[in-house]
Amino acid sequence: MKAVAAMRLPVSVDLAGFVALLRRLQVPHRVTEEGGEQVLWVSQEPIAEQVRGLYASYPQGDGVAPVAAAPAQSLATVIGRLRATPMTSGLLLVTLLVALVTWGGENLQAVRWLSFLDFSVHGQFLHFIPLSESLAQGQWWRLVSPALLHFGLLHLAMNSLWCWELGRRIEMRQGALALLGLLLFYSLVSNIAQYLWSGPGLFGGLSGVLYGLLGHCWIYQKLAPAPAYRLPPGVVGMMLIWLVVCMTGIFELVQLAAIANAAHVGGLLAGCLTGLLGGALARRRR
Repeated sequence: MKAVAAMRLPVSVDLAGFVALLRRLQVPHRVTEEGGEQVLWVSQEPIAEQVRGLYASYPQGDGVAPVAAAPAQSLATVIGRLRATPMTSGLLLVTLLVALVTWGGENLQAVRWLSFLDFSVHGQFLHFIPLSESLAQGQWWRLVSPALLHFGLLHLAMNSLWCWELGRRIEMRQGALALLGLLLFYSLVSNIAQYLWSGPGLFGGLSGVLYGLLGHCWIYQKLAPAPAYRLPPGVVGMMLIWLVVCMTGIFELVQLAAIANAAHVGGLLAGCLTGLLGGALARRRR
């Protein structure tokens, strides 16, 4: 079903309150920027007419009493939200499938096909094959595929939640292809950063990519404020504090987990760079 443009408004108009109202009313929608305008998309023309009428009465999202208890979401609503952000939904689906195939990182024979360096298993040891040999055989996917690997259910769950929260914001604002390009770029930078910092080893996860998405939203929002990139208060600060805590090495010290800190830092810097470029371009168009 083709999406319908319900409204086109100047980018200077703050839609945050109205978008929050639509979410509270569980109206599937997305907001994009095209030609210096904000475009609010919905699934059907009848819904578009209702949205326009609602905006005429409550442009700031005011006047509607808060819902005491949100009703359970219908299957159609959930499917609508997934279809509105196909790239984010697709990434989560592929990540879940990889987790099932690799059995949360336990199936090393499956993991080795997606790891940054190919390896062979010798007892309790891994023998890593130089990256140049794998690339010479055409295995270029290894530069980005470690982002799909997760080691444990908690690792998968936390990264998936943040991927949904941040990925859909960028997809709704800049489109699926833009998000795909950013995902590949952040994966490439974070994986190479981790390899150069730690040397041959087994690492994986979406964390580096997620820090890239965070940095992108953070800097973009400062240069060209947009409702989609307005993160809840304290999110950026909390994530940066978590990054610093991980870099202290405390988790390795108590043998809880090995953290790919270089991937996190590399992803964050890459995200700040794309946010700077994207935000500057968006601001210039205004």
